Amino acid sequence: MMQILDAEKEERLAPIFRLAFRPLFLLGGLFSCIAILLWGAALSGSIEFAPYGNILFWHSHEMLFGFVSAIIVGFLLTAVQNWTGLPSIRGKKLVILTSLWLAARAAMLFSVSPSWLVIAIDLLFLPLSGYWLAKPIIATGQMRNLFFVPILVLLSAMNLIMHLGIVLAMPSLYQHGFLSAIWLITLLMSVLGGRVIPFFTANGTKTRKVEPLPWLENATLGSTWCIFAVYVSGLIYYMPNWLIASLLLACSLLQAIRVGRWKIQQTLSVPLLWSLHVAYWFIPIGIGLIGISYLSDQITLSTAFHTLTVGAMGNMILSMMARVSLGHTGRQLMVKSMIIAAFAAILVAALIRVFAIIFYPELSFSFIVISMIAWCVAYGLFTLIYFPVLTQSRADGRPG
Repeated sequence: MMQILDAEKEERLAPIFRLAFRPLFLLGGLFSCIAILLWGAALSGSIEFAPYGNILFWHSHEMLFGFVSAIIVGFLLTAVQNWTGLPSIRGKKLVILTSLWLAARAAMLFSVSPSWLVIAIDLLFLPLSGYWLAKPIIATGQMRNLFFVPILVLLSAMNLIMHLGIVLAMPSLYQHGFLSAIWLITLLMSVLGGRVIPFFTANGTKTRKVEPLPWLENATLGSTWCIFAVYVSGLIYYMPNWLIASLLLACSLLQAIRVGRWKIQQTLSVPLLWSLHVAYWFIPIGIGLIGISYLSDQITLSTAFHTLTVGAMGNMILSMMARVSLGHTGRQLMVKSMIIAAFAAILVAALIRVFAIIFYPELSFSFIVISMIAWCVAYGLFTLIYFPVLTQSRADGRPG
């Protein structure tokens, strides 16, 4: 990779503020543990606290727009440097962005008054990130990657809808924003997964890259776009259940065919690869379960959607953070045994949160608690083991 930065200028920056993935991965992973612990303690009645909105809103909002959004932004503002050959934000700008994210988390948790201030602080993070992402992409004319900017804009709109649900005292509105955001992030994972998983698999296993089939790519991503569109537009509320289920199950089948071609069996000896494949498999499984939930009372919509959140997002984020953090700090793409344990823990968290509850609904609360513990083990291990990686200079002495 070209030498983008002057080494002397780089040395004057604290390592954690040299690229966006460093503070946002570290703080995002830690925050997810704190948020899950607080949610679990509130559910069990161990503590009482009154965050902005209400406790259910806070949990839903913060796991998506606190945790997941931080990781998305950290990844994109790091990747854009590779895409364009231009330096991404660092130093003072990155301090501002990170501080804004932290301020939003504190304002939401402690329900700062007035409420418009909470909303303003929280809504600023994604548009500002989108602006700093767009600048180098537009400057180099890389229109293919400009796709990610409107994704951040749409996520901002979903965030606004959630806040309006609180302001207008309309729980159905903030649930609409929440579910629409899940579908948008699922679409983002589908696009990124298709770009990187076959490529990483070929490089990591020394095998031929599985080339995409244009018809399958168009059908899979098109149907995922369609699901997002019917949710965000509100059409979902006027469609018969059989039609919703048909769309979801068709998309699930296409997603399964797509990921099935990527040959997970070749990756079983490489944790950084199988963890990505497993994460992506939760997408067709989750979409399928959501489809079934429209036809049967045996699976609740909440349980089905947790296949996408805990399953797909939880696993993919952990795997991508582990890989990106090593690659962008000049280290070998080999994880320690404790990170393999973290991959196993987040997989257990997803399986218990979804399938244990489906088969033994009478034990739902116990399974939710076990899933929370497994999540905290997984992301706690990441935070502990990657703290020195993310806060120290690159191992190879290069900028970044």
